[in-house]
Amino acid sequence: MPSRDSLPLSPNPWVRPETSSSAPSPPGAWGLEGRDEDIRLCVSELATNALTHGTPCGQGFHVTMSAEDTIVRIEVHDAAPHWPRPRRSTDDDTSGRGLHIVDMLSDDWGVEDRGVAGKVVWSRFKAAPTIQEAPC
Repeated sequence: MPSRDSLPLSPNPWVRPETSSSAPSPPGAWGLEGRDEDIRLCVSELATNALTHGTPCGQGFHVTMSAEDTIVRIEVHDAAPHWPRPRRSTDDDTSGRGLHIVDMLSDDWGVEDRGVAGKVVWSRFKAAPTIQEAPC
C-alpha cells in the first residue's frame, strides 16, 4: 500500500516547521535500510537547489516522500518555470555538483511540469533485494 509524507518549507531560513512530527518519515521506516544517507543527501541537494534557484522571492517550496512496494520517491516542488540541469564544475568551484550527486546516489531522477506553475524535481530509490536462504 502506498505511503506518503510531505513537508512545506519556507524560503525564510528562520522559519521552522510547526512540529517535528510533520517531518517526513526516515527512509529506514519504509524498508530502505542502508540507503538512509543517500536519501538524506539527495533531499538536501534538491531542497537547496529549490531554495537557491527555484523559489521566487517570498515563496516556499514543498518536499514530498512517498513509498510503494520497494521504491521511495522524493519530490521537491517549487514555483520556478526553468528546469535544472547538471553543470560542469571545476575543482575550484564551490557549487554546481548537486545534480551530479543526485544522479550518482539515486536509482533515477528527473523533472516534471507542475501544470499551473513551476516544476517537480524528483529522485527514486529502490530497496536492496533481500537474500533468501535455500531450504536445507
